[in-house]
Amino acid sequence: MSSIVEKYRQICLPANVQLIAVSKFQPESAVMELYEAGHRAFGESRVQELMEKHEHLPKDIQWHFIGHLQTNKIKYIVPFSVLIHGVDSFKLLEEIDKCAARIGKVQDCLLQIHIAREETKFGFSFEEANETVSKLDTLYNVRICGLMGMASYTDDEKAVRQEFRSLAQYFRQLKASRFADKEYFKELSMGMSGDYPIAIEEGATMLRIGSSIFGERNY
Repeated sequence: MSSIVEKYRQICLPANVQLIAVSKFQPESAVMELYEAGHRAFGESRVQELMEKHEHLPKDIQWHFIGHLQTNKIKYIVPFSVLIHGVDSFKLLEEIDKCAARIGKVQDCLLQIHIAREETKFGFSFEEANETVSKLDTLYNVRICGLMGMASYTDDEKAVRQEFRSLAQYFRQLKASRFADKEYFKELSMGMSGDYPIAIEEGATMLRIGSSIFGERNY
């Protein structure tokens, strides 16, 4: 058994939590090791790298785009992306909607919410997200399936827990007020290699885990 597969199998998750194996900056051979062990959901954050891996690797892989997305790159990934995690502007949603409409697809997306203390991280404020949600009925080829967030990069577990908890509370609020009749609004993508146990405790349904499986990335 390879070290990648061994590390992967050591991550024990509840049945209702999906693991997105973050394969960015990893060679295609590493993805195939995990694929041959039965895993299918992988996350990439750079459009060019995602396109190359999609072209070369098995077509039943479920590709999740988890990075910051520029509007001029959307058309390249919409045809095969299962879920776009990091939607952080209404302008981006509008462009995704246009690209999806051209190919007759409804693209599943998550709204990225800024919960961390670092200003460098992307995402809507809660107020901005409310405003965006109020305009969703103008888009016909986008489906908002939930929220995504990144906690602060810190050893302060209490702070991380509070950030995840604030996102989970907002998720429940949106579900009750705007998406009560939408069964597809069910995903809460939060938690990475360093903090995913806390994310699970606070209600995550998707984890984005890379280095705990593949080791440190080769940039």
